[in-house]
Amino acid sequence: MLKRKLIALAVVSVLASVNAVHAAVSAEEAAQLKATLTPLGAERAGNKDGSIPAWEGAYTKAIPGSGGGKYPDPFPSEKPVLQITAQNASQYGNKLSEGTVALLKKYPDFRIDVYPTHRTAGAPQWVYDNTFKAATHAKLTSDGMSFEGAWGGVPFPIPKNGNEVMWNHLVRPHPASYDIDYRNFVGSSDGKRSMASKGELHELSAYYQKDGSAEKYNQVFGFTRFNTTAPSFKAGEAVVAHDTLDMSKEPQAWQYLVGQRRVRRTPTIGYDTPDFVASGANYFDEVYGFLGRLDRYNWKLVGKQEMYVPYNNNKFLAAGDEKAFVPFHVNPDAVRYELHRVWVVEATLASGKRHVVPKRRYYIDEDSWAVLMMDGYDSDGKLWRTSTVMNVVIPDAGMHATNTGVVYNLQANTMSVIQYIDAFKVAVPRSVNYWTADALSNDSAR
Repeated sequence: MLKRKLIALAVVSVLASVNAVHAAVSAEEAAQLKATLTPLGAERAGNKDGSIPAWEGAYTKAIPGSGGGKYPDPFPSEKPVLQITAQNASQYGNKLSEGTVALLKKYPDFRIDVYPTHRTAGAPQWVYDNTFKAATHAKLTSDGMSFEGAWGGVPFPIPKNGNEVMWNHLVRPHPASYDIDYRNFVGSSDGKRSMASKGELHELSAYYQKDGSAEKYNQVFGFTRFNTTAPSFKAGEAVVAHDTLDMSKEPQAWQYLVGQRRVRRTPTIGYDTPDFVASGANYFDEVYGFLGRLDRYNWKLVGKQEMYVPYNNNKFLAAGDEKAFVPFHVNPDAVRYELHRVWVVEATLASGKRHVVPKRRYYIDEDSWAVLMMDGYDSDGKLWRTSTVMNVVIPDAGMHATNTGVVYNLQANTMSVIQYIDAFKVAVPRSVNYWTADALSNDSAR
């Protein structure tokens, strides 16, 4: 009898913990979003020594020289307040990722220039309103693989676990519709850099359509379409992908193949499949820091800490690729680092799942919910890959764009540059018919 009672108590305890993990926060907790927390869930106050200022709202001031899809550096007169090299890195070890330290040690000319911190991330008021509502309504479903009770706002502004933080990243505030001209580059082990592809990307962030809903968009929170324009042997290739809230369903993606002159389903776009848009130099789920589905890993929320991260990197893109890179890595003169608070999430391979990168550590900006850095480890637990994401201030939308990423393979001594933006344009939303396999086929046949 005692054994049965213990078993019953254990079952109740497990169920209670599961429900606690999946439950929305209380009204009392949510009230912090209008007091000590920002409307998106970050700490409103600065840090003790003032090196991180208080949040005062999104950056919406027009940047001089903007136009034609170009957004120059909003802080052109500022100088670094600190330079970190391999020689002094040990003094700042608690504020550097393992990947950053590895780059400092591996490349003698690599350094990070730290500038004054500007908390430029934010969103329109209606996004704040939806986030406040989501705080007490959103909850994880399907063992953390999906969620319900939120749309048009950060679903878990006061996160309790790693899955919630990663969902915040996947549906982070982002311009609702935009077009970019981009190039992907590959850096080889001899230090040479070549263009892997050039193209146009169109995205509809359905989740941030002001009049949208999960029902209206059939659970699709993002529509993406790539059109490759160079090199000549890849020109004409195109991809359409749908990102859905329901990860139990098969991924929806289609590719137009020029040689075959037909559209085919491409369920392999995702996870650790080599990214053919970038000549296979990175994995699909390394795009944007993390892209795709959560089911391959267990996601542990480690906590929050102050770290030096790439931030407000308009000048990196304004520099042009010839000045933005040097052999083996980004040009330190062109990259801006700042001190920010980040959420740290550790991903370890789930039971019965496979992935070539069995362990990862993500650093997610508290203000924007975007992944800014990632460290990946091999099966022996050794650091293998590290990546940085260059966020950009887009005053037109009052949000950040976080498209451009740089992935370093530390063991192979190579580099992959994902979506180096030549032009970013906030666009009028296209009809959902544009994001279909039929539209891809019809447009490619013209």
